[in-house]
Amino acid sequence: MKIFWETKLAVSATRADMKKLFPLTSPKHAPARVVASIKADVRKYLKRERRKELPEGVDFWDFDCRAGKDAETAAEVHVAEITKPIDGAATENWEAIYLEILAKPGHRTAKPQQED
Repeated sequence: MKIFWETKLAVSATRADMKKLFPLTSPKHAPARVVASIKADVRKYLKRERRKELPEGVDFWDFDCRAGKDAETAAEVHVAEITKPIDGAATENWEAIYLEILAKPGHRTAKPQQED
């Protein structure tokens, strides 16, 4: 029988990055449903990663994101705009979209003060 705290330590010690090729077509589902499903998977992954315990000296989890037709042609995308390439791929009738989301430690920086 496993003890809960051992399982929790094992899970938090490993980081799983999302590198996935999502098909945009499905014989069983409408294209809009497929796009909505991909967006839900991405949001669920981001939410799960943000809930993980922060290391010492880290303020938040930041993400390096890339999106494109495949891994070689994927371009960098800000995490707040990760759903825009999914919509663009759907309107351009791509067969699939490659998404890569890598979690990294983030540190807050002070905003520069404005002088009046």
